[in-house]
Amino acid sequence: MAHQTRIDRLVGEHASLLSERLLAHRAQLFPPNASKQLRRFTSGEVAELLGVKDAYLRKLSLEGRGPQPETGAGGRRLYTPEDIMALRQLLEAGAKVPGTYLPGRRAGDHLQVITVINFKGGSGKTTTAAHLAQKCALDGYRVLAIDLDPQASLSALHGFQPEFDLLDGGTLYDAIRHEDPAPMASIIRKTYFANLDLIPGNLDLMEFEHETPRLLAERAGNLFFTRIADKLAEIEAQYDLVIIDCPPQLGFLTMAALSAATAVLVTVHPQMLDVMSMCQFLLMTSNLLGVVADAGGNMEYDWLRYVVTRYEPGDGPQNQMVSFMRSLFGDHVLNHTALKSTAISDAGITKQTLYEVEKSAFTRATYDRAIESLNAVNGEIEALIQKAWGR
Repeated sequence: MAHQTRIDRLVGEHASLLSERLLAHRAQLFPPNASKQLRRFTSGEVAELLGVKDAYLRKLSLEGRGPQPETGAGGRRLYTPEDIMALRQLLEAGAKVPGTYLPGRRAGDHLQVITVINFKGGSGKTTTAAHLAQKCALDGYRVLAIDLDPQASLSALHGFQPEFDLLDGGTLYDAIRHEDPAPMASIIRKTYFANLDLIPGNLDLMEFEHETPRLLAERAGNLFFTRIADKLAEIEAQYDLVIIDCPPQLGFLTMAALSAATAVLVTVHPQMLDVMSMCQFLLMTSNLLGVVADAGGNMEYDWLRYVVTRYEPGDGPQNQMVSFMRSLFGDHVLNHTALKSTAISDAGITKQTLYEVEKSAFTRATYDRAIESLNAVNGEIEALIQKAWGR
């Protein structure tokens, strides 16, 4: 009889080897304490973020107003993320139009909760959520990102390796579990982005998927789908936006996230198999959320949009699929697309986004093309957020 391998042991060995190597990789990238820090931004980048001239920033600096930048090689003025926020506050104090430099909530504005979803892996869901959260933070919004995916890719991008950093829990599961839930504030982590906090994910989140059906059978009427919304209510005054990166499945976690949402962003890779998969996802979502709505769940959204991701403009079949989607869904498809770019994938090797990496790491054309695409998508979403607040 041929020798057979215990698959559980083999998979466990591979997981341990990979986990140890990833930890060593992180320690090599971010010594000495293996924590991430954000780079400094040039005065040109800051001026573009703030919508002012570089010369005006220089004038503020010479007058001793606002934070004083560091001076780098060649006399370049460099600002920290905290400096950018301080500049926003300084400029907002003298702005003629409220919200010019601090675009977040005002009195009477509701918390915006954006769920980023797709049934199929590889659609760019986490990449979209991460870049949206970081760009909104750079633009002056107070952002909470929630990693609802047990695979925890959003957490890894922000420097958390779940099997080492979350040994004692610390995910949303702790706050939404059915027995002895923790306060929401206790699981929120600061990130290296000013204005961006994170609730990381790990495999503990699967416990919610396992517990909920048992409790539903034991206690009819258990409103599992309100649990995320109820916990967000504890901390909603601290934030303008919550961005939830959902798992690539339509389980109890995703249904609870959709019930808490004020807006939905569906990522779509414009390939026939991906669009066919999305069709099944939409059918299942409609059926299940109809049941949730009948049970009293809130299904009223400010907006729903499809964002085309990993788009290659020179690919004929992809162009056909984009045109097909626009003909079906009209304005529900974002006007701008997120281009496929080696800059984004190369940044991911070092667990960074395009807003974190140094421009000098890429050829100028490659970087500019990718960042313009991301800024256009995120700008369109920010306009939807402002519109939902009546602006």
